[in-house]
Amino acid sequence: MDRDAPEGLTPIPLFQIVQGGWAASTLAAALEVGLFEQTARPEGLTRAEVAQELGFQDRPADILLAACASLGLLTKDGERYRNSPLSDAFLVEGRPYYFGGFVRYADKRRCPGWQELATAVRSNRPTTWDPGTQSSVFDQGDQLVLSMFWEAMHSMSSFTGRVMARVLPGLADREALLDVGGGSGALVIEACKAVPTLRAGVFELPHVAEIAAQKIAAAGLQDRIATEPGDFIAGDVLPSGYDTISLSAVLHDWDEEHGRALLGKCFRALPSGGMIILLEDLLDDDRTGPARAALVGVNMLVETEGGRNYSGEEYTRWLTGTGFVKVERILCESVTTNSIILAYKP
Repeated sequence: MDRDAPEGLTPIPLFQIVQGGWAASTLAAALEVGLFEQTARPEGLTRAEVAQELGFQDRPADILLAACASLGLLTKDGERYRNSPLSDAFLVEGRPYYFGGFVRYADKRRCPGWQELATAVRSNRPTTWDPGTQSSVFDQGDQLVLSMFWEAMHSMSSFTGRVMARVLPGLADREALLDVGGGSGALVIEACKAVPTLRAGVFELPHVAEIAAQKIAAAGLQDRIATEPGDFIAGDVLPSGYDTISLSAVLHDWDEEHGRALLGKCFRALPSGGMIILLEDLLDDDRTGPARAALVGVNMLVETEGGRNYSGEEYTRWLTGTGFVKVERILCESVTTNSIILAYKP
């Protein structure tokens, strides 16, 4: 039976959702061609100069510049385009907090994996790697994609570390922080910059610990931050000697069984009075949002075997079931985090 749409209702919101993918691809393409390095010049560039510098014809130069300006990536003064403050800070390669690594990685992974999202939904298996031939998402032969992954994680974790240090003033009272699954060390690098008395460690797979050691040395913090090679899933014991443990965007990679097991290892490694810090993009308890956290959950469907995004209520149950007490949630906002959950070992 024919049915008219309710008065005033249009499919425009659906079209805008589709355009979200177009915007992401536009950003990735602008990075790929080196646009933001060119428009970082203080005087900016005209459309003709952009086309000349990058070897484009006028039509694609016009289209790309208009799109980037509309997305807030470029500003225009007269006929000259310059980077917006956002692009100038985060999209010029070589800048301290360059975010292009994540954009490029997401673009390379999204194309093959997310196009098969319906397959992931039907099969409950990742589509960006093959569990039949690889032990995990990190076990892959494409070293370029893997290096892009760690650069992406470093960029995101740097901001998470800065936010954590800002919203947790009590961090200054802790002696030593172990970041389990700490990747390239970005979170503890930022924490140690903010808290001069803090020492730290990064617990990671051996080949990732090597990456962390290089980043730590580049930050001049090798005397305060150690690398602790190991496997927090296969191994039974985490390093001791730390009164605080952080898990930043780690638990959502795993199912509940593995997550609870990891919390148990953290509990056993901490001394009495030890603190655990969970940094995650939490779902609302009714699991209807927020959208960013829910979409991270979709990413877990295409990237992991058992991961998903969880709610604060779920993590609280896991923590108290493990033996932690005084669970507290602190709202915050970072690239990968909308909340920090604290708990303590009696």
